[in-house]
Amino acid sequence: MLEQESHALLTRVARFKPFSLQETMLPAAALLPEALVAIETFLISNRRELYREIEGYRRWLRGPGRAATPAEMQRRFALIKLRFHGVVSQFEVFTDAITQRSEHEHGVWLSGLDAVAADALALPGYLDPPPVICYLDRGPGAAIRRARTRLPGGKLSPVAIVRMPRERMIGHGIASSLVHEVGHQGAVLLDLLTSLRQELTAVSGRAPADEARLWDTWKRWISEIVADFWSIARVGITSTLGLISVVGLPRYFVFRIDLNDPHPAPWLRVKLSCAIGDLLYPHPQWDQLARMWEACYPLAGLKPGTARLFRALTGTIPALAQILCAHRPPSLRGRELGSVLASSDRHPTQLTGIWRQWEASPALIFRASPALVFAVLGRARLAGELSPARESRLLEDLLTHWALRSTLDTSQLCAAHIAQRRRAAVPARPLLTIA
Repeated sequence: MLEQESHALLTRVARFKPFSLQETMLPAAALLPEALVAIETFLISNRRELYREIEGYRRWLRGPGRAATPAEMQRRFALIKLRFHGVVSQFEVFTDAITQRSEHEHGVWLSGLDAVAADALALPGYLDPPPVICYLDRGPGAAIRRARTRLPGGKLSPVAIVRMPRERMIGHGIASSLVHEVGHQGAVLLDLLTSLRQELTAVSGRAPADEARLWDTWKRWISEIVADFWSIARVGITSTLGLISVVGLPRYFVFRIDLNDPHPAPWLRVKLSCAIGDLLYPHPQWDQLARMWEACYPLAGLKPGTARLFRALTGTIPALAQILCAHRPPSLRGRELGSVLASSDRHPTQLTGIWRQWEASPALIFRASPALVFAVLGRARLAGELSPARESRLLEDLLTHWALRSTLDTSQLCAAHIAQRRRAAVPARPLLTIA
């Protein structure tokens, strides 16, 4: 029975074909080669390893295992079956992100979002970013499975996978969610959380007991705060507007504090977002947005103890924003986090000027980087110069353009590489060996 069951596992493993041989999609919707090759190489390698384990078990059954007890035979088979389920789960992890590329329009838009993610994560000279791929799912929030984290079966993921909320397609808020998740990946690559927790611990140690508890609370939330910081630095007010659209819930949720949740209470998170934005890109818009948020969710009506806690935490927000901007982690070699992540062209006044240039010469928008485009569009929306309907149409064109541009750029690079190898008379190697 166990020999037949192990043979059945082999048969099922053989039916897992590379995505490249079973997914249909427009070339512009396809994953970039570095992402696809990383995924296919990862999955094929694991299937080969499993194949060898199953074949080894079958040889053992026909040889030394003939004298083993049924319990020992079953124990070994059960371990292999767990490994088989791990390989299946690994395949499923990537399935949604790849099969959606065959959906009409959505496939190309997802490829465009891949380009946005790559632009938002780029930090030349400081990190070597992994490929990032996006897919859509239900729910108001986004999530990331970071590259180099463990997948089912214990293997490390070769790419980062970002789950995007379908309900945000397509508006500037999609960038807020995407760049926040990209910020989680960037923070890990730069090891920001370790050094920031150490700094907040030092601040807490110097503070009076009551204030120390406040800093300990911020330290619990620092992973989400850093991701918000990354998003604000990359797309400006677009980040805060997108955050408000996600966390603008009934009052109970907005004022809910859960120290076991890595997310700050939404009310505080928006206030901190405005404070960070004002430090990175000083402008009255941040104070105006913070006051609007307070008007929508006044502290009046909270229980006295809860109100006091929120006021106390709010009082530390300016200092926390300053700590974040001035933080000098070892990975940045002495430079401040704010100066490395912020861009000189993200100031609201400049964003308004860029938008007016684009209004006069619409073709210019297609030459700008994706992160800058989203920063400009968010500012234009806040200023009332861009309607939601027009923004959605514009972003549809831009996502398609970025998807097509990345495909053509990659094709040109491949063509140049092939031509170079031909000139050097070097035989080309296959990207993947499936057998």
